[in-house]
Amino acid sequence: MKSNQRARGPVTRRRGWHILEAPQDPNVARENRRKRATEPRRRAWHILEAPTGEQPAPPEAEYGPPLPDDTTVNFVLDLVLRIGEVQMASGAGASDVTATILALTSALGLPHCEVDVIFTSITVTCHRGTAMAPVSALRVVRSRSLDYTRLSATELLVREITRGKVSAEEAYAALQRITNAPHPYPRWVATLAWGGMAFFVTLLIGGSAEIAFGALVISALVDRLGRQLNKYALPFFFQQVVGGLVATGLATLTVETGIVPTKFSTLVAAAAITVLLSGLSTVSAVQDAITGYNVTAAGRTMETGLMSAGLITGVALALNISKWLGFMQVEPELPAQTALGLPVVVVAGAGTAACFALGSYSTLRALLTASAAGAIGAGVYGGLVLAAFDPITSSAIAAVIVGFCGGVLSRRLKVTPLVVAVSGITPLLPGLSTYRGLYELATQSSGNVSTLMKAVAIGLALAAGVVLGEYLAQPVRTGLGRLERRLAGPRMAGPLRPSDSRLE
Repeated sequence: MKSNQRARGPVTRRRGWHILEAPQDPNVARENRRKRATEPRRRAWHILEAPTGEQPAPPEAEYGPPLPDDTTVNFVLDLVLRIGEVQMASGAGASDVTATILALTSALGLPHCEVDVIFTSITVTCHRGTAMAPVSALRVVRSRSLDYTRLSATELLVREITRGKVSAEEAYAALQRITNAPHPYPRWVATLAWGGMAFFVTLLIGGSAEIAFGALVISALVDRLGRQLNKYALPFFFQQVVGGLVATGLATLTVETGIVPTKFSTLVAAAAITVLLSGLSTVSAVQDAITGYNVTAAGRTMETGLMSAGLITGVALALNISKWLGFMQVEPELPAQTALGLPVVVVAGAGTAACFALGSYSTLRALLTASAAGAIGAGVYGGLVLAAFDPITSSAIAAVIVGFCGGVLSRRLKVTPLVVAVSGITPLLPGLSTYRGLYELATQSSGNVSTLMKAVAIGLALAAGVVLGEYLAQPVRTGLGRLERRLAGPRMAGPLRPSDSRLE
């Protein structure tokens, strides 16, 4: 047997690495070496240089979840855009709208989405990898309205969607019911609310009950006049001009006719101006600027500045007309704060915030929460003024506390933080300082604008302070996780996290 094996020569075992040791023809081996030297090596980056037909299929097409078709994507995008429109129309910040849309698209099964929010439109693009084309949708925000009941109902719907309790079809039907529902209160109730707001503002700045009642009547008349002008689609700028003109003119007439004492004549106009200033989106403009949405912030700032300019024009025109007619000109004076008047300030602040929430069609729970926020803000402001703080600093500190308390308690009470924030700082709006600055600008030849700039500074301090308070409340809010604290900015509407809202 051994001699036979030696005669056949060595046996090549066709296993493993022994294949490489098998003898080969020298010509074949030389040809193989030449081919290996000339063939391009298929490294990772050569895949990018390969023709499209040779590229590997994307991983999500083989291993990931099934990609949604165009019908599903269009339906979901239309739903989230309508929800974003309700938020934008109610004064929510661009960062809140963006986070809400991202949370909704994630909960409804869409892959990676990009959101672009500007002052008048919302754009959402859904990317579905390289296998399918992206889908984009756009919705224009054409109108603005203060209906906090609609905003609160939409917020509850967003929470149900992000928690997986409502399907896209059910959510769409619910949203249709929310947006098509009438206001929860008759229009005359809102008119009385705006008048009641002027009543409490007059008490807040030192007026008597008699003067406060006059402010109530004038503000109610201005509101009804604005409603009539709105039926004729008169631009809101001219509505502000008419409102400032009528409010100041009627306040001057009450003095000339002896209805109210001369000493407190300007308080009626100041209260009416505060009511007209309360609907401006100063808080949202500052929030957008802080969170980096500069285009939307510029649009909101332009709108706020234009509406304020209309109000200034109307008030200045009324003052000049009264001067031309020879009516008595009484220089506005800021009332002195006393410790005995602090309880009145707290009660008036609560009433002012509650009336603003009622005029904005808030629910009863939101109204009570806003009332508490107004009482806290007015009490803190009054205490700081008694402690010899300047009005700008006092306003900023009070607004921070309002924003902080609203951020901590509002979600636990199932109330949108935006409602609490805007209502809570309403009693602190600089209506009297604005009127005094306009009086100096219209009646004095020097044209001093320092008082008017002080009023602008107070308004900015209120807006920035309430945004800062909401931001400081985030780490304190119960249930916040580490990832949730990394949000790039304060949240006043929508879910707390773009990707997961279950920690609310």
